[in-house]
Amino acid sequence: MKIQFPLYFRNTFRRKSEVGYSNQLTRILRRIAMAGIVLLGFMLLGTVGFYLAENGPHSLSDALYMTIITVTTVGYAEVVPVHGIWMRLFVGLISIGGFGTLTFLFTSFSVFFLEADLDHSIRRRRMQKQIDNLNGHYIVCGFGRVGRNVASELTVTGRKVVVIEIDQPVLQEHASREPGLFWLHGDGTDDDMLMLAGVERAAGVFAVTSDDAKNLMVSLTAKQLNSQVRVVARSHEVRNSVKIRKAGADAVVLPDFTGGLRIVSMMVRPHVVGILDDMMRSERNIRMEEIPLPPDFAPRPLGEMALKSADYILVAIREGASWHFNPEDDFLLAPGFVLVVMATPEGRRKVEAALG
Repeated sequence: MKIQFPLYFRNTFRRKSEVGYSNQLTRILRRIAMAGIVLLGFMLLGTVGFYLAENGPHSLSDALYMTIITVTTVGYAEVVPVHGIWMRLFVGLISIGGFGTLTFLFTSFSVFFLEADLDHSIRRRRMQKQIDNLNGHYIVCGFGRVGRNVASELTVTGRKVVVIEIDQPVLQEHASREPGLFWLHGDGTDDDMLMLAGVERAAGVFAVTSDDAKNLMVSLTAKQLNSQVRVVARSHEVRNSVKIRKAGADAVVLPDFTGGLRIVSMMVRPHVVGILDDMMRSERNIRMEEIPLPPDFAPRPLGEMALKSADYILVAIREGASWHFNPEDDFLLAPGFVLVVMATPEGRRKVEAALG
């Protein structure tokens, strides 16, 4: 399989950045743990020392209290007498060592929280710049079970995806598993959020939240911001599908209805369903793709295009409302026709390049 070098290096850099960030936090946590152990050692040493001090043994509570006020340099009343050069030297060492360790511990905690917040802000700004450079990408509004499958399929087939999800924990849990995925935390029905996702440059919007009303609003808002963008929406209720279409969705999918059809297909035409499932699971990511001929395409016979490759197979051509399956070489291609091919992501790009 050929590697797309720009995407490969970008994803590799992002993964290395995330690994570096994780290693940095790990080092900070390790320092915090070590400082905690050293501080605990000073506390134990100080407690034992004050417990066995002059006129001892003293009570453990008095010894612990003396250790605490010594380490923190508070200096309240001394409940254990400190006399003699050796006792005062011991108190000084406990004070310097304990206070230094305590300061280092709190400083490390501060660095840990600042590092996490700062890194999050930097990564969000970097991701927004990358989103601003996208063109012809897809926006997925809703990152639940359906939304994750939609985003995964788009990513596998080499398409750019921007996910909008209002539930921050869901994003944190799943988005990190997709290094090539861009995401925004917010409501997909919000005009500003869709603009940040680049709806005016997007090829399509998926309204796949678990709420039909939200999917309707996403469809309406997306079409108002970009009348040319294709919108595919999810609907739980059949009666809501008509409303969502009227709101602007180009297509509405009813998972329960289509799921029923698939169950029947598994029974009466298992081999047809089987070949489609095998395509989805193949290492080459073979899919049925449709590729429209551009408006400036010069009409020519199909045979002149030499559309033959191990990466794709031409299945049919759509001409208006008519289908031409397995067309001959003398079939005349013209602008507006749609080629239906079985292809890998690389094969789809080859066909698009051949068509200009």
